Amino acid sequence: MKKLLVLGAVALFGTMNAQTEKGSWVVGGSTNIGFNNSTSKVKFDGNSVDGPKTTSFNITPSVGYFVANNFAIGVDLSFTAAKTTNTQYIFDQEYNFDTKSNTIIVMPNATYYFKSASKVMPYLGAGIGYFSNTTKYPSDFATNEEVKFTTDGLAWGAKGGIVFLVTPSVGIDLGLAYVNTSDKEDDVKNVTNTFGVNAGISFFFK
Repeated sequence: MKKLLVLGAVALFGTMNAQTEKGSWVVGGSTNIGFNNSTSKVKFDGNSVDGPKTTSFNITPSVGYFVANNFAIGVDLSFTAAKTTNTQYIFDQEYNFDTKSNTIIVMPNATYYFKSASKVMPYLGAGIGYFSNTTKYPSDFATNEEVKFTTDGLAWGAKGGIVFLVTPSVGIDLGLAYVNTSDKEDDVKNVTNTFGVNAGISFFFK
């Protein structure tokens, strides 16, 4: 009986560590659960001006393939919807108006998982890719008419956190993420830095 229990424990440990072997896949999805805090800067002619702060909602499905044990190459597809309240002064009169934006980021990345004997598996990752942003804002404060403006450019970021394995193939993902996006039009460069607290589920399989 004792020998059977030992064999069972060894088999379970082997299963718990099989999901990040070379040739395996990881598929997941995460959201910032409302905690993303974004700050922006506008750079022009050597000067930098702080822009408004934005709280946003994000969902990020992802897929990765383990090209080596514990090391996966994959891609994150991120969608973010945001609403920002802006302040503008016209002839010393203050006007507050909302801008609404949708951002899509496609980011190829690499992630390393640190295996252990426990069900907690830390990871670190980084990537670089492309983003596209569409923003709607009022063109007339009196009529609330909206105009649409689209930009695209470079995106890069880093992430880290832990996966808590509920089963050998399913884990709860808790982590931090940083994403930088930048675009340039004429002499104006817009840079956005976003920090997020993310939660999601990851599935590991051969």
